[in-house]
Amino acid sequence: MQSARLTVDPAFRIGTVDPRLYGSFVEHLGRCVYTGLYEPGHPSADADGFRQDTADLVRELGVPIVRYPGGNFVSGYRWEDGIGPVGERPRRLDLAWRSIETNRVGVDEFQKWAATVGTETMMAVNLGTRGIDAARSLVEYCNVPGGTYWSDLRRAHGAADPYRIKVWCLGNEMDGPWQIGHKTAHEYGRLAHETAKAMRQVDPTLELVACGSSSLDMPTFGSWESTVLAETYDVVDHVSMHGYYQQHGDDRGSFLAAAAGMDRFIDAVVATADHVRATGRHKKRLGISFDEWNVWYQSRFAGETNLEIAETPRLIEDVYSVTDAVVVGNLLISLLRHADRVRIGCLAQLVNVIAPIMTEPGGASWRQATFHPFALTSRFGRGTVLRVEPQVAVYDTAEQGEVPLVDAVAVWDEDTGGVVLFAVNRHLTEPIALDVDLRAWTTLTSAEHTCIADDDPDAINDMAHPDRVVPRRLDDPKLDGGRLQAALPPLSWSMIRLS
Repeated sequence: MQSARLTVDPAFRIGTVDPRLYGSFVEHLGRCVYTGLYEPGHPSADADGFRQDTADLVRELGVPIVRYPGGNFVSGYRWEDGIGPVGERPRRLDLAWRSIETNRVGVDEFQKWAATVGTETMMAVNLGTRGIDAARSLVEYCNVPGGTYWSDLRRAHGAADPYRIKVWCLGNEMDGPWQIGHKTAHEYGRLAHETAKAMRQVDPTLELVACGSSSLDMPTFGSWESTVLAETYDVVDHVSMHGYYQQHGDDRGSFLAAAAGMDRFIDAVVATADHVRATGRHKKRLGISFDEWNVWYQSRFAGETNLEIAETPRLIEDVYSVTDAVVVGNLLISLLRHADRVRIGCLAQLVNVIAPIMTEPGGASWRQATFHPFALTSRFGRGTVLRVEPQVAVYDTAEQGEVPLVDAVAVWDEDTGGVVLFAVNRHLTEPIALDVDLRAWTTLTSAEHTCIADDDPDAINDMAHPDRVVPRRLDDPKLDGGRLQAALPPLSWSMIRLS
């Protein structure tokens, strides 16, 4: 059996986990909102029409912040269409996904739902077809207590107290030619700057996110961030990142190394932001909002322009396997490894659309395989991130070059003294013996190993078999004399809790 050695030490600190790292994303796309979150008439629906079976799973998933309402959708969205009496709201053609938007769910409904599941909203404003005026009016509607036109209108719609939404996105993927209202970096940077100023005049406490590149593969990547941040550095708090990953053909080895690509992507954006900081003589350091990330098999998607116009179509409902779950768990390791700069992360999306939660209209809801590493990391990955450097063999990949067979990170809870180790074994067929040096931790006496692995790496959960893929406890960890030993099954994600 091959082996991997690493050291966990409280001196090797990266940073403190911002709970918002475990956020998610709800867009008016496909069945994410309608028949996902909201379905009046469903047996579990509450008085407001929201499915409580879905809400229970969202609470279990553990998402402290949810980005809303898009996504590509927001670049053509009139937020005013989604307020007031539901029966009087217009039906609009959404050009982003060629869908009929009924506007039955809007700002007020979503805020009510967010409160019931215990999450905050990360609101996006339309800088595609709209701009400064619509954005400042939305902030006034949401955050001003009363005494103004928009705040009094909110109160008239039944929300006496302001929503106090803190985090706001200044548009979405404005570098993308597919985006409604696509702009050059200079055009977007100037608009984002002026919009941010106006929004903060309404509410000075806002935390604002500027659009970074839509992906690492964009031809303007790097130069886009440099230009946009030169215009916006003093008026924003974060720059966004978006990244989706998939297996190409039979190259499972490259897919399992996707987190190495995420590492390089984050490092490049941090370097660019810090370059702008240095050249502009700025004092603060920008955070990263990785507010769209997931496994998405984009090669299976026909593309927006090939879609027939429909209401609540089934779009991008990828079914996830054990292999996908291992990759999602590894991407979370990458985000934790950059906890000193990545403050916000949003798994895209929450329900039905490339999501950890699936539903059927009028029927069941269930957890996809990717639900489990996310829920467990969100629950137990809180505290101070510790850097670990596994000493292990490497393997060569077509997409990422040489990568280690084992990737890992540790999180230390200073209040309880407990340590959680998250690790993946990327070897397709062989287990790896893990040897962990814990000599700095004299108080750790017990270890619990939870694993996601399967004899069939393509095993999935579906409505008929919702528990085919679940975390399982392994009895193998040995903790003795400041040394932990355990076995990582082939193609697996593991969480080892030390207490």
